Amino acid sequence: MELKVDFSGRSHFYTDEEKAVVLEVMDSSNGLTQGIYRDKFERKFAAYQSVSHAYTTMNATAALELTAQLCQFNGEEELIAPSHTFTASVYPFVKQGAKVVWVDIDFESRVVTADLIEEKITEKTKAILVVHLYGYLADMPAIRALADRYNLLLIEDTAQAIGTEINGKKAGSWGDFGIFSFHSHKNITTLGEGGMLTVKDNKFCELIPMLRHNGHCGFDYNRDNYWIPAMGNVDIVELNGTPVEVNNYCLGEVECALGAKLLDRLDQINDEKRARAINFIDILQGFPELQFQRIDSIRHNYHLLVATMENGNRDEFIRRMYEQKGVKCVVQYYPLHRYDYYKKLGLGEADVPNTDRFYDNMISFPFQHWMSDEELEYMTKSTLEILQELRG
Repeated sequence: MELKVDFSGRSHFYTDEEKAVVLEVMDSSNGLTQGIYRDKFERKFAAYQSVSHAYTTMNATAALELTAQLCQFNGEEELIAPSHTFTASVYPFVKQGAKVVWVDIDFESRVVTADLIEEKITEKTKAILVVHLYGYLADMPAIRALADRYNLLLIEDTAQAIGTEINGKKAGSWGDFGIFSFHSHKNITTLGEGGMLTVKDNKFCELIPMLRHNGHCGFDYNRDNYWIPAMGNVDIVELNGTPVEVNNYCLGEVECALGAKLLDRLDQINDEKRARAINFIDILQGFPELQFQRIDSIRHNYHLLVATMENGNRDEFIRRMYEQKGVKCVVQYYPLHRYDYYKKLGLGEADVPNTDRFYDNMISFPFQHWMSDEELEYMTKSTLEILQELRG
């Protein structure tokens, strides 16, 4: 069967205005990194999030790496994290000495809850990692209150939920750290890669620019001749008296300029995806064997369109959609405790029944923003026909 609706690696197309921004920077920028467009993107993003500090990174993983460093795990302290997520959410913390404690998800919302997290808190817990998976913002008022009650660091992996909010407060602005992604799959993408880190604590403001750019900083004296030396200073970065490793996690000027421009269209993209998702879900309401999360509010941006099928037909449904209709559905996300990597680290055991149940029955439909109305209509019609076939 010819592939008619692919599960694409690209989330959206660019407008003529967005393309023009890229060309303008390519033609006129005095430098293609660490410049005025980075500063503009960071200021504009911080304003959009209503936070004080935002720092561009080359991707969300780099932002997670920086966060893991700034948390300063001592090798015995614990991080409570969901197994149901992409591996980049967790392995930076493993590399920095965190002892990972897997927490289950709520089956209906597909994300962690305050009650589930509290069950995992011990005297060794230092931080909580919340992942707003599929574009749905977890119950952050309750989780923020929980973190405050136990005096724990709160980290939000907001890679998939940018622009969502509860009570006017956006995803990624509740935690001590907020991580964002502009990867090719995400609702807005800065030409394939890109990330942002937001922080609450002012003490990180001088450290993060050095950590993400090879320890670069200014000299503490005035130079008589600007060319001696022409480069800036380089110094050891210390936090609480401990040296912190530096890297190069910088995002280029073209990507920053494009990101700043895309922020103007982010809410529109989210609204359009949500409206399409709700319409798709409502058309299929006569087939309860396919269960969606229906959230018709700004709390969900429908980065992905996922459902569960628990009658044993999940794999046959995906197979028929692909082989008979040319519609490529997939299964996400392989629970981290099942990976060989985490098993070898001693993290292969996890009491997460909802995580296992959800993964073993989930379906992710193609749902990139650039899908045409005709493609979406074809996928909807195909889904109805295959579901009817499976009913016999």
